Amino acid sequence: MRGPWIVGVLLAGLLLGACGDPSSGPGTSPPSAPEVSTTTHQRAPASPGPRAPAKAPRVLYLGDSLAMENQKVLGQELRRDLRAKYTSAPYSGTTLCDYLEGTAERSLVPARDKAAALVRSLRPDFVVLQFWGNAWDFTWCMDKITYDGSRERYFKRYEADARRLVEQITTAGGARRPRIVWVLQGPDPITPDRVRRVNGLYERLAADSDGIVADAGGTVSPGSDRYTWTQHLPCTAYERAHPDYCTQPGRDRTALHRDDDYLHFCLAPTTSTPKPCPVRSPGILRIAREITKTIRQSAN
Repeated sequence: MRGPWIVGVLLAGLLLGACGDPSSGPGTSPPSAPEVSTTTHQRAPASPGPRAPAKAPRVLYLGDSLAMENQKVLGQELRRDLRAKYTSAPYSGTTLCDYLEGTAERSLVPARDKAAALVRSLRPDFVVLQFWGNAWDFTWCMDKITYDGSRERYFKRYEADARRLVEQITTAGGARRPRIVWVLQGPDPITPDRVRRVNGLYERLAADSDGIVADAGGTVSPGSDRYTWTQHLPCTAYERAHPDYCTQPGRDRTALHRDDDYLHFCLAPTTSTPKPCPVRSPGILRIAREITKTIRQSAN
């Protein structure tokens, strides 16, 4: 029974490596600091919805390779719909412990971009956290604890890191404590139960700490089963009206993933250098619009 799992893990490792997820390992340099840009190659018309809140929110976006590929499109949506003051600092290959202060020497995230450090300097109203859950040994700060090696140990450690991160963000915010937005992840064909449990943890943390849940993963899931993975979904009304986002209009369906990458949503070929997605990708836009909608509802 372990044969498919091992093949899946190896495939995932290759895919994550191609996208830059395990872009660093012991003895190598961490990824370069991400650059924040006000432009994007994925231009999309404005999202319809209620008017922007009276006060433009400050939004900080942190995460792994999924956030890396999403960051420009999310910034575009937030600025356009909410007039948000937006900063993104994702690092591919990371998990929650990489953003904890006190892990700089064993982390893919430098001290200047730790979550608490950015909260102190930027004073955001919202901190958006998008982490798939890094189940394998791709980051030093997990101390080689993996989902396959010991599932209960993995979840115990992951929850402990998540609660420490909430505490550090809250303390750094002081009197202007930001609200944490936990982005729920989409289906994973290799470890579907793991993603379900990770999402459950995010929901509990939000409930325990006045946080918010953005079910972006639900927008890239079949309506009939939240945790069944699929490469294609029926086009939405928006995607039909904007053909660049309905990749197979004759079949009324759109691609969420490339044939060679079941995890990421960028439809451009993967590269060894982590970067925002350079092409229009329906899955990325769906995720970004759901996060934007969640913040809009909380800011109003």
